[in-house]
Amino acid sequence: MSPDSSSGSSDPVLSSTADGVRTLTIDRPRRKNALDVDGWASLARELEAAQDDGTRVLILRGTGGDLCAGADLSDVGPGHPLPRMRRINEVPLALHDLPVPSIAVVDGVAVGAGWNLALGCDVVVATPRSRFSQIFAARGLSLDLGGSWLLPRLVGMLQAKRLALLAEMIDGVEAHRLGLVTYLVEPDEVETTVASLAERLAAGPPIALGQTKELLHGAVGVTLAEALANEARAQAVNLAGDDATAAFEAFLDKRPPTFTGGWSPDTLER
Repeated sequence: MSPDSSSGSSDPVLSSTADGVRTLTIDRPRRKNALDVDGWASLARELEAAQDDGTRVLILRGTGGDLCAGADLSDVGPGHPLPRMRRINEVPLALHDLPVPSIAVVDGVAVGAGWNLALGCDVVVATPRSRFSQIFAARGLSLDLGGSWLLPRLVGMLQAKRLALLAEMIDGVEAHRLGLVTYLVEPDEVETTVASLAERLAAGPPIALGQTKELLHGAVGVTLAEALANEARAQAVNLAGDDATAAFEAFLDKRPPTFTGGWSPDTLER
């Protein structure tokens, strides 16, 4: 991808966009892409910008293959840490609320908050040499960046406690076995895999994909009746848009549909 905009080397998060695919690259390789407070703030801004700028897919990765080694603990700063944590928490919230599909790429380490950053994405692509850890307990800390919410939902309470309490370092193979990695590929297959996934997702119906994410996120803790009501409302929105019509016409013509996420007042009259 050739970037249409990117930050200089002093920016901890580089951004580039091509064909509706926005790539955010954490660029602190000397710290294995661990982020200080300014870095988390930069990442939050980039995620928020991706919500309404025409982005169809977001890719999150790090320079050198490492996604993120968590928070840079050498940058504690003055004052009580609670306000800083609240600012950092803008990142998982923005990622969770992102209406477009997100892909995390890990061909190195993703530990602590860095692993939870990956788990907050919709798809995780990793390799056998990837390394993951909920490292917090080994640092005298407890889970953050959404780990306490994400882990039990993804692997169940027992495995979540194993990972959190023992702070084990596991490889990509084990993470994939646990269901914490979507695609496990060899290192030389990462780029083609990510590019293919991004292309497929970018070609999808943006409104329907965004609503599907929202339905899945909201399904935990609601009754079946509430989930069905939410699905009905979402489907009504889809049927009032251009993409459902485009898919039906493409099906009749035996060709791939072109989804725009558009809406026309006369859609229901066609």
